[in-house]
Amino acid sequence: MSMLHDLAQAAGLQIDWEDAMGAPQRVSDASLVTILAALGYPADSDAAMADSMTRIARDHDSACGFISAVVGEPLLLPTACGEAGPATLILEDGTRRDIMVEATNAGLRVPAIDMIGYHRLTLGARDIRVAIAPPRCFSIEDAVGDRRLWGPAVQIAALRDDSDSAFGDFGTLARTARAFAARGADAIAISPVHALFPADASRFSPYAPSTRLFLNILYADPALVDAEAAASDTGDLIDWKNAIPDRLRILRQAYDRRSEAVRADVAAYAAKGGEDLERHARFDALHAHFFAETGAQGWRDWPADYHDPHGAAVTRFSAEHADAVGFYLFLQWLAKRSLDEAQRAAIDSGMALGLIADLAVGMDSGGSHAWSRPDDLLTGLSIGAPPDLLGPDGQSWGITGFSPLALQRTGFEPFIATLRAALDHAGGIRIDHALGLRRLWVVPEGASPTEGAYLAMPVDDLFRLIALESHRARAVVIGEDLGTVPEGFRPAMDAMAMLGMRVLWFERNAEGGFLPAKDYATDAAAMTGTHDLATVAGWWRGRDIEWQWQLGRTSRAANEAADQAARANERTSLWAALVAAGVTEGRQPAPDDPGRVIDAALAFIGRTPSVLAIVPMEDVIGAVEQPNLPGTIDEHPNWRRRMPAATGTLLARPDIAARLAAFDTERRS
Repeated sequence: MSMLHDLAQAAGLQIDWEDAMGAPQRVSDASLVTILAALGYPADSDAAMADSMTRIARDHDSACGFISAVVGEPLLLPTACGEAGPATLILEDGTRRDIMVEATNAGLRVPAIDMIGYHRLTLGARDIRVAIAPPRCFSIEDAVGDRRLWGPAVQIAALRDDSDSAFGDFGTLARTARAFAARGADAIAISPVHALFPADASRFSPYAPSTRLFLNILYADPALVDAEAAASDTGDLIDWKNAIPDRLRILRQAYDRRSEAVRADVAAYAAKGGEDLERHARFDALHAHFFAETGAQGWRDWPADYHDPHGAAVTRFSAEHADAVGFYLFLQWLAKRSLDEAQRAAIDSGMALGLIADLAVGMDSGGSHAWSRPDDLLTGLSIGAPPDLLGPDGQSWGITGFSPLALQRTGFEPFIATLRAALDHAGGIRIDHALGLRRLWVVPEGASPTEGAYLAMPVDDLFRLIALESHRARAVVIGEDLGTVPEGFRPAMDAMAMLGMRVLWFERNAEGGFLPAKDYATDAAAMTGTHDLATVAGWWRGRDIEWQWQLGRTSRAANEAADQAARANERTSLWAALVAAGVTEGRQPAPDDPGRVIDAALAFIGRTPSVLAIVPMEDVIGAVEQPNLPGTIDEHPNWRRRMPAATGTLLARPDIAARLAAFDTERRS
């Protein structure tokens, strides 16, 4: 093996890998050199590679500030972290224990710890943070015993109610939760609520946040401060260009008219949020300022003096624009209060879990987190996916994520903070692209997704931290395990009681036929689809195939006619599976008549033994179009589609009411 390959493996890059079709692949040497340089390990010469190898060894040796383990199991530290002998363990509750650390061939053995939580081990002159996790995540069985639960998945902005606002917000979400609770739902899975870039009306994708530590202020409910959302066009698509400035004007009026009681509440919230919250509010104020002045997309486009959040220029700006900073602090307070109200509405209406939050896989490199804490993140690399069934051309999402080395160096503090932010208002969490907990497909900025490589992540530590925070929040965990799934990943999820996603379209046998409902995994979330996939009606009609060929995307079929012919065979296979499951009968409907197929598909998912069933709102109402088409920006109206009416009105329609009643009956039978 070459020196370059040795260096790549030492840096955590996977040179050889297997794609979603089982075909072996190898990363090119050119890609390895570019990615290694972005990771801080130059590889453009033998001398550079030798220096980088030395740096990697030093980085690994210095990563002794954190260790995780399962409660009741011994811990192993690298020998570089100290010497065997007496040590002091300080538990999270303040209890001190004198222990002995033993030398073994595998490393330094620390006696098992019988208390979950975050503790501190003092070994010689070194302080080591110790995270002790339960053996698995909090589960649905922990929450409700042997019941099988169900709930819809909703895009918050798409929701409507009687307020006739330009897009749905947390107030709309609360009313939607009540409406579904009345129909028997125990959960409501929501789109990400992470902070975006409110000054830029073109940045509305929930999966490209500025930071995941704070909330999307555009979803704050104006009604909670006696304001009203502006009435607007009630069309099928959200006009974000006008809707965002309109909402900010309404929220600004609410800020200017805030009462003394509100001022006091905001001040207390700001004090509790500390420096991280203050820096985020400063970022939003700075972004609004420079976006208006120069069109700057992110902090890297600002004047250099403003790149340092602790610098004199930022301090001066914050003092001179204290009112603007205060406005964004107020909006974070209002957003949190609004989201808390939505979860309260769900639970008070009888839901067992309430909201299931969605944790996006990364964040914008020009956003608040990257400005505040750039050393946390991968620089010069975009997270994505190699070509697979979800994205046949591969994907580069234009977002970055945590550096595995930085996580170890910081004791995983940013990851823990991110989990807590997501779980703060929810009874469950869906981890977007959970495969990234084991490995991330990283692509050099500006390069093709095919020029990426897999970067190993500290999966054991990440899994344990998820289990620990899950138990503390009493929240279930769902991992999006779709795409190119590494060997052993799903069994590891099962062992951690992390629910995988079993989506109708992908649950097939070796011959391509649809699996019977009874064969779905028990410890999983069974689903008719996701926001990235065709709806049941859209799939039955072949609408996804039309989009595929309209946009000139890669297909395994020779032409669109061949693609549609293959879909005709798949329709026959699906209908046969639905009939065999006993959820429908009779002749197969025509492609332009998906009504009975939607009813049967929901009943089919309801009949699975999976402990949780999630149905996209689009399938509840029989919509043809999907919310998002991966790999597109302007070619498809992503994140702009709205529901045709208020949720309560839709659920009262006889056809939808009957569909949900049958679905609910299947789950409770």
